[in-house]
Amino acid sequence: MSKRKLIRLNAGPQRFQMRVAGLGFRDGHVLVHRAVHEHFWTFPGGRAEIGETSQETLRREMMEEIGVNVTVGRLLWSVENFFHYEEMDWHELGLYYLMEIPADFPFDSKEIVHRIQDGDNDLEFKWVRATRDALIALDIPPYFIAEEIEALPLTSRHLVWRDGDLDKA
Repeated sequence: MSKRKLIRLNAGPQRFQMRVAGLGFRDGHVLVHRAVHEHFWTFPGGRAEIGETSQETLRREMMEEIGVNVTVGRLLWSVENFFHYEEMDWHELGLYYLMEIPADFPFDSKEIVHRIQDGDNDLEFKWVRATRDALIALDIPPYFIAEEIEALPLTSRHLVWRDGDLDKA
């Protein structure tokens, strides 16, 4: 197997990456995941590989992480996301799509529904109410999504987001 060519640049204390994530909904909930050693949750997805489209990235990541073929819908946001994480300053190009998760993927509004080892990370997935308050309570970056989760944009939006912008949302 050849080594994967994920889109990530290292420049001293700075990092750049291209990340693609999906928002999958069921019964008023949205699927989220986290590495168990983290305090925050994110929307499932991962880094793009050189030579694949963003839709291919999302389908690949979902197959690798939850074992299902998702249907990628429309692009919701393209985000130039700036944040500090693990003693590094990150510049991330994030693409966030609607996605449809097959009905046979487990749903439980109270429990973790899926766990997997992904490289060095133990990931866990759960469904959370798709409301502003629920996303804020879980600490899900980028934080502007909590403000828009109850009224998703009808057309794709491009944003520049910096940690600390929540007060400006």
